[in-house]
Amino acid sequence: MPATELPLSVPVFQILLSCSDSVLHGYAIIQDVRTRTDGRIELTASTLYGALKRLLADDLVEERGQPPEAEGDDPRRRYYATTEAGRALLAAEARRLRQALTEAEAKGITPVRDRTA
Repeated sequence: MPATELPLSVPVFQILLSCSDSVLHGYAIIQDVRTRTDGRIELTASTLYGALKRLLADDLVEERGQPPEAEGDDPRRRYYATTEAGRALLAAEARRLRQALTEAEAKGITPVRDRTA
C-alpha cells in the first residue's frame, strides 16, 4: 500500500511527524520517536529506512543538506525533512485520528487518564 493512502502505518506517521519541524538524520528520527512516545514506539533501523525509501519515492520526505547545527557530524549521514505533500498527508491522518476519537467518545469510550497525576 502506498504511503499516500490513509490510514498511515504507525511508523510512517511517526517519521513524518518527526521530520515535520526539523531536518533529522535516521538515528535522530529513531530517538525523536522514542522520546515523544515515552518509549512506547521503538523504530528499528530496517523499519525506518524501508519507510524512508517509500516516503522519498512518494515525495513525502526529501533529503536535505547537513543543517548548520550538525557541523562536524559524519558527512555520510543523510538528513530528511517532510515535504509539503507529506505535511498535508500528516494533517489528513491527524484529522482522521481526531474523528475516530470523537466517534469513540460518542459511544462512551474515553481515553484512560494518567492515574499518577
